[in-house]
Amino acid sequence: MLPKLFSLDGFFLPTYGLLMAVAFLVGLWMASRLARQAGISSERTTNLGVYVALAGLLGAKLLMLVVHSGYYLRQPGEIFSLATLQAGGVYYGGLAAALLIGYLYMRARGLAVRETLDAFAPAIALGYVFGRLGCFAAGCCWGLECHRPWAVTFTDPEANRLVGVPLNVPLHPTQLYLAAASLVIFAILYRQFQRPHRAGAVMGLYLVLYAIARFLIDFFRDYDAPAPFGGPLELTQWIAIGLFGLGAWLLSTAPRR
Repeated sequence: MLPKLFSLDGFFLPTYGLLMAVAFLVGLWMASRLARQAGISSERTTNLGVYVALAGLLGAKLLMLVVHSGYYLRQPGEIFSLATLQAGGVYYGGLAAALLIGYLYMRARGLAVRETLDAFAPAIALGYVFGRLGCFAAGCCWGLECHRPWAVTFTDPEANRLVGVPLNVPLHPTQLYLAAASLVIFAILYRQFQRPHRAGAVMGLYLVLYAIARFLIDFFRDYDAPAPFGGPLELTQWIAIGLFGLGAWLLSTAPRR
C-alpha cells in the first residue's frame, strides 16, 4: 500500500523497515517491563533482546532462501539484491533462530530459561503486530485472489517491483489477518502473565496459539513454491505443526508452583 515513506535523489525510507524498527523497540520495551515484574535483570533482558533480534533477522532470511530456493537458484544474483535485503523473510526461521540463540544466551548468563521465555512471549506477539503491518505496507506476504468486501488491491508499481505483489487484483489481506490474530494473542498472553502461572506456560501458550493461527491463515496465502511431500500443506504449515507440538510440550512440562 505504501512501500516508501519518502524518496529523495534515489534514496528512500521503506515503510517496512521503519515498522520493523518500531516492532523491535516496542517488543524490547515490553519484554524489559515484564522481566522486571518477574525479578529478572533488565540489563540482561535488553542484551538478550538485541541478540534475539539479530538472530531472528538472519534466520528469517535464511529460511526465505530455502522456501524460495527454486527462484534463487534460477536467479542467484537476487540473493544479494536490494529487494531480498528489504524482504522480511519467513517468520518461522527467525523464531527458530531467536529461540536457539536466546536459549544459549540464557544458559550462559544464568537466566532462568522458562521464566525469561514467559517474559518474552507477549513481547514477541506485540512486536509481530507491527511487523505484519510493515508487510502490508510493503505488499509482501500477500494472499490469494479474493472477492470478499474486505479484499485489498495493490496498485503501486513500486510494490510490484520490490516484492512482486500482483497489481490491480483483489487479494486476501493475509498480513492483516496475522496482525489481528497476533494482537488477540498478545492480549491473552499479557493477561496470563499477570496471573499466577507455571514457568514456561506463557511461551508454550504463545507457540500453540500462533501455530494454530498461522496454520489456518496460510490456506489463504499465495506461495509460489510447491507444497512439500506432494500434499496440500505448505512448508510453513508443517512447521506450524511442529511448533504446536513444542508449545504443547512446554505447557505439559511446566513445573507447578
